[in-house]
Amino acid sequence: MKVRATMHGAVSIVNAIATGNGSALGISLAVTAEAEMGKGRGLRFLTGRSDDRLVANIAKNVLPAGTLEKNQVSVRVRSEVPIGFGLKSSSAVSNAIALALSRLVKDKIDDMAVLDAAVRASLDAKVTITGAFDDATACYFGGFVVTDNYARKLVRREKAPDNLYAVIFLPRNTPRGDVSKLRDLSDLFMDAYQLAEAGEYWKAMKMNGVLASAALSSSYKPVLAALEKGALAAGTSGNGPSIAAVAYEDEVEDIKYAFSKFNGKVIVSKVNNQKASVEVL
Repeated sequence: MKVRATMHGAVSIVNAIATGNGSALGISLAVTAEAEMGKGRGLRFLTGRSDDRLVANIAKNVLPAGTLEKNQVSVRVRSEVPIGFGLKSSSAVSNAIALALSRLVKDKIDDMAVLDAAVRASLDAKVTITGAFDDATACYFGGFVVTDNYARKLVRREKAPDNLYAVIFLPRNTPRGDVSKLRDLSDLFMDAYQLAEAGEYWKAMKMNGVLASAALSSSYKPVLAALEKGALAAGTSGNGPSIAAVAYEDEVEDIKYAFSKFNGKVIVSKVNNQKASVEVL
């Protein structure tokens, strides 16, 4: 049996590290995970990282005990989401693998169980600090999400307007800042979170952008340039270094031009409202 799960990336509305509460918005950059069960035994990860701890943790959380002693399970991942830029690549990959492996052994998928397995595996593998439940749910369900990460509670979820785009700047040679400093501004991040909780996503994202730039010592100039060109909101996504601006289609080219004046790469992705899917091949 062989299955393919399709997931998407996301950008930050409010970074959750400071308070454990966060918000994110799905984008259309896709991640696919193919999983196949056949003769043999053990787990094979077919992208050059056969000892990948995250994949092993997900398999442990999803597959029934004894599965890998009686079968060989192979996993292959393909991703359009740039790795290490704060665009939720880890959450998207974790979710996709968890969904694919779940479908291998179950006919009916429990969405929250898949998310829980992916989040627990990410915490065990130490690829997340809070469990990134905001990122995981945005990647899985699309649209806007607002979450309590420590309680793994989806506080608010709604579709985004279909005519929105994320214009994303990927700076070159820019390391991530010290994420522990985000907590020094926890009271202000909580204010941003409460704006998102009330559905004031653009105010929340702009406030998050100011706070994240200050805490992570990253340049605010690209954020300001995007806002000056008509972005509804802009700011550091995740822990950076990427900067995401959300805008209607008419402003996309102007924002791309504004970002092009800085040293880096620009990508554009339509906002995503599509829930993750899985199919038997």
